[in-house]
Amino acid sequence: MEDTYIIELFWSRDESAIQLVDKKYNSTCYSIAWKILMNREDSEECVNDTWFAAWRYIPPKRPPKLIAFLGKITRGFAIDMLRKKHAAKRIDMHIADITEDVESLNIAIMHNLDEHMEAEKLIEIINRFLGGLSDRDRDIFVQRYWVMESIKNIATRHKMSEGAIKQNLLRNKRKLKKICINLSYIYFYLLKFYRLNYYTSCGKRSIEKEENLKVTSRLLQGNLNVVGI
Repeated sequence: MEDTYIIELFWSRDESAIQLVDKKYNSTCYSIAWKILMNREDSEECVNDTWFAAWRYIPPKRPPKLIAFLGKITRGFAIDMLRKKHAAKRIDMHIADITEDVESLNIAIMHNLDEHMEAEKLIEIINRFLGGLSDRDRDIFVQRYWVMESIKNIATRHKMSEGAIKQNLLRNKRKLKKICINLSYIYFYLLKFYRLNYYTSCGKRSIEKEENLKVTSRLLQGNLNVVGI
């Protein structure tokens, strides 16, 4: 069954869309939830919640990749459930490990980006970052932060030590953080330049505009080279 057809059923408010999406993507979404929660009932609840969330979000959304859209929802529900378990002091080492790691990645990205940056731009940044990694590094990164696989299983998958996997993830998180910091500077100085451009159009601060343009130009040149744009 083509995803475009399923999405059209959502848009026409045809409830068979839920049945079809469950048939096609139940196992995938269940796997995502299970690797976070390690609990059958909780994982099934996340999957069911995913279908009803999709019903709420489509329309107005029209996701270009349905499984990516559904997987993101499932992961969000699973992580929320983790946090509730953590608050209730009912969390094991596997869950604590994944929760801490995902939170650290979230901090590395979101705390270093301009608040005005659009979600589409963020997706583009991450896709470009992943595209620049080797096949092995990309798989390790995706397995950990998308599939929520354990360090032990990733190490077995790549025939590496757990310590080597952790170092690999740390190194690539730092790369992504550096990209986000550089892009944050770019957005900040562009915003500053546009504001100065507005002021000078009103006949104010013309000299300062020229100096800031030079600074912005140098920053853009340096940071775009680092980011690889």
